[in-house]
Amino acid sequence: MSDADECELPADRARGSNFGWSLGMVLRRWHDHVEEALKDLPHGSRGYHILAVVVHEDVPTQGALASRLVIDRSVLTYVIDDLENAGLIERRLDPRDRRARRIVATDHGRTVLADAERRVAHAEDHVLGGLPEQERATFRDFAERAAEAIQAAAPGTDPCAAVTDVLSPADQPGR
Repeated sequence: MSDADECELPADRARGSNFGWSLGMVLRRWHDHVEEALKDLPHGSRGYHILAVVVHEDVPTQGALASRLVIDRSVLTYVIDDLENAGLIERRLDPRDRRARRIVATDHGRTVLADAERRVAHAEDHVLGGLPEQERATFRDFAERAAEAIQAAAPGTDPCAAVTDVLSPADQPGR
């Protein structure tokens, strides 16, 4: 038996058997490159996701934003404070419910987001650089659709816990 034969998987296991490893590798590389690209943005990729949702989606309140991004409300408050202090967003009373606050991007926040989106796209192209451009687009589309389906099926699913599991499994108890 040659070394090549020892490395081959049986045909029925050749595809899909390393799904978790595959996702972990992509996520680790994405995280490393995107955090570097966004190092000047408060809270890096987390701040980016908040700013992107505020700009591109109609999320009515701070509570709805926490639900949409599956971020604990107390954590979200600190990130929003820092984004607000950087002049990227502002809190406004919701005219329909004065007890609620809407998070609104400032003009500066929109400009910063546009630049950040270019940097994230460049980082993602680097991470997925081994794939032809059409496959990168397909991968992004499938990943987004899968994430939306997961969130719709199981509201409250914590993507941050999944990231933590992948990024630091050795640091976690029992591993």
